[in-house]
Amino acid sequence: MDVSSAAIAAEQLSFGYPGDGQRLIAVSLAVQPGQVCCLLGPNGAGKTTLLRCLLGLLTPQSGTVRVAGDPIDRLSRRQLARRVAYVPQRSNTPFPFSTLDIAVTGRTPYLRAMTSPSATDRRAAAAVLDRLGIGALADRPYAVLSGGERRLALLSRAMVQDAPVLILDEPMAALDFGNESRILQVVAELAAAGRAVLMTTHQPWHALHSGDQAVLIADGRLIADGPVEQVVTAAALSELYGVPVRVLTATDDATGRPVYACAPVAAGDDR
Repeated sequence: MDVSSAAIAAEQLSFGYPGDGQRLIAVSLAVQPGQVCCLLGPNGAGKTTLLRCLLGLLTPQSGTVRVAGDPIDRLSRRQLARRVAYVPQRSNTPFPFSTLDIAVTGRTPYLRAMTSPSATDRRAAAAVLDRLGIGALADRPYAVLSGGERRLALLSRAMVQDAPVLILDEPMAALDFGNESRILQVVAELAAAGRAVLMTTHQPWHALHSGDQAVLIADGRLIADGPVEQVVTAAALSELYGVPVRVLTATDDATGRPVYACAPVAAGDDR
């Protein structure tokens, strides 16, 4: 694990809630610029807890988080927001914001006190909405959006934030197949432009499709960390999720690129 060049890194993180046991136990990982790191694990494994520690939203009992080499506790909230953008699993607002309003709040870390986003900021936010295929929703109230549309709006906010690190907690949850594919493409493009992307997902094929690095976590412990093709294997996934899993690979005749699928194997299924 190369921490010195990492965009964001955790070193021996441990965290637990009082009376609720340890959620993380000596977890270390590093995400490099220009790389997509996919965090996989069963429900309750500690994935979201790890992300919240990396974001400074939770204070670990031990260990260190570094952003571009700097300990996170030495960064102001504004400094951190300029370096790391976050898409949570869900987010509600009591204010009657439109979808465009949500997107443009990504510029907040760059605004002086008591100032509002500029017309340039709003145009940039509108361009991101178009890129994500939700430009037509710009004036629609965020509160009435579907779950999938809200996910896209929150991703637009993170993209408008223009931070070198992007942390995504299940970004494809509640998305239809078309939008899921669109987001995977956008994630790949962001990494190609130099961003470090760390995302959780319950679909191992996301890692095989778009990931460079995969991290497996279970019961708060790091199980595996390395190149996707070495980590996301049938044997590793079967052990991680406690069910037999097959990893299937085919070649797209049109592009020559590999296409992946991961599926549990039903008892007695010898196909």
